[in-house]
Amino acid sequence: METRITILCENLVGKRIGSGEHGFSAFIETDKGNYLFDTGNGHSIVANSLILNKDLRSIQKIFLSHGHYDHTGGLPEVLKLKGKVDVHAHPHVFLERIAVHKENETETKRFVGIPFKKVYLESLGANFIFNNGFEEVGKGVFLTGEVPRKTSFEKPDPRLFSEIDGKTAQDIFLDDQSLILDTEKGLVLILGCAHSGMINIIHHVIARTGKDKFYAILGGTHLDFLTSEQLENSTQSLKKMEIERIGVSHCTGMRAAFSLHQEFGDRFFYGCVGSVLEV
Repeated sequence: METRITILCENLVGKRIGSGEHGFSAFIETDKGNYLFDTGNGHSIVANSLILNKDLRSIQKIFLSHGHYDHTGGLPEVLKLKGKVDVHAHPHVFLERIAVHKENETETKRFVGIPFKKVYLESLGANFIFNNGFEEVGKGVFLTGEVPRKTSFEKPDPRLFSEIDGKTAQDIFLDDQSLILDTEKGLVLILGCAHSGMINIIHHVIARTGKDKFYAILGGTHLDFLTSEQLENSTQSLKKMEIERIGVSHCTGMRAAFSLHQEFGDRFFYGCVGSVLEV
């Protein structure tokens, strides 16, 4: 069987199938078993899995890219179906997190962290396995762990904050991690929101795997929140790499998606709900 990745949760619906929501989740089928990367924000994952004929009860592991509600909110619904299952995440996944929105003289704060306590999720069957570093979590399946921040043009989102040891500071997302599938056609890199910086993540993957050929990079890229100059720097960096397919979702935004489509042509696709990548 080939590896098949199906987008279960995403902001947009490309065909008349499923429901869109602000969030991301990918169902991964391999000859060694099925996995779930992120769970969306909880509104559509079960309904979309049924429509797309993806059995959430079949997953062997759940991987969480980071501790935001739009990537973890569907956990209880998945656990109610699956029961006991390993959930891989960084130790910071349960940090208290807020987003600050400023418009004119008005400042609005809202909670954006994982909306459930660890003990509640464990009561539903979650067996949390925490990792900081690069780790093999299945045959040919890897989590990046913490990603070194080396590029000069990839900066933390100034609207996002977290609380550590009672102190609130700009969120640097040490828990941001991505999933790597090592396939015969090359690496497949699945991003949650790429808060570490898409280019930082790719360089980290190359350094840790010793491989620089990517069959596909897909998922949330966080390019929507970059300046035009930062987007151009990211695009030019991507063009220097060996990437056969680029499929963007969620926090990429239309401006960045259109720009990447212009640059990469037929190599580009938008990863909306129901999109499938076969390797």
